[in-house]
Amino acid sequence: MFDLDGYLAERSARIDAALDLRMPPAGARPARLHEAMRYSVFAGGKRLRPVLCLAAAEATGGNAERAMLPALALEALHTYTLIHDDLPAMDDDALRRGRPTNHKVFGEALAILAGDALLTLAFEWMGRAALDAGPAGARLVVELAAAAGSQGVIGGQAEDMAAEGGGKDPDRLRYIHEHKTAALILASVRIGALAVGAAQRDLDALSAYGRALGLAFQIADDVLNATSDPEQLGKAVGSDQARGKLTYVALYGIGEARARAAALAEESAAALAAIPGDTAPLAALARFAVERSR
Repeated sequence: MFDLDGYLAERSARIDAALDLRMPPAGARPARLHEAMRYSVFAGGKRLRPVLCLAAAEATGGNAERAMLPALALEALHTYTLIHDDLPAMDDDALRRGRPTNHKVFGEALAILAGDALLTLAFEWMGRAALDAGPAGARLVVELAAAAGSQGVIGGQAEDMAAEGGGKDPDRLRYIHEHKTAALILASVRIGALAVGAAQRDLDALSAYGRALGLAFQIADDVLNATSDPEQLGKAVGSDQARGKLTYVALYGIGEARARAAALAEESAAALAAIPGDTAPLAALARFAVERSR
């Protein structure tokens, strides 16, 4: 049986070491900004997106090291979204990954700048990776930009905010989840494959995998927000209901939401059958998405 815990521990350690090496030192001017950036990057996240990126590169026959810099770019961009999502103008959260949110420690203005700096750093890193990727290099930057912009994460966040306190709209709910969460998870596996020059067949299979996985992951998040506790989850619980957010739990109930997440995880894993390489890590990550406790 595949040892996912060991795999995640090993990959997370490699990713953390690479992030520490490439992130601006905390003492470099402007020191307080760099301290704020590093505070959120090294707050103990799951590193799911960079791990998916590396796993996709290897599943398609490539060397994971060729996908490491793109993987770091994905984590930097993801961290920026978390910092901005927690701001008073957005979700106004006080806890993230078991620690005070960035703006609670550094103030709102510096938190905004830290998020902006991480977003910019993500594209610097992806651009550097593109220089080494040959003719396909530009696609790496395009993939990240499309996943991050108004047709991706930012668009999903805008719809999420607009839907608060509104009616039960299944189409809008799917749009929010596909864009706010699934877009970057989908991009993670596609970027990993593109970084190593994967065949179109493998890219298509990974796209189906990532799309279903991203939805499953967000639905599981909806369930955790409704059923977990702050100590276990590392952030506020019950906040979705308090804000009147449009979630799978609000629309379908906890039982149906869990069933839908499980079905999507199975759909995600099934898509891997078209890939001839070692897909055991990706299949295990699909199960992890819905079985995790935080």
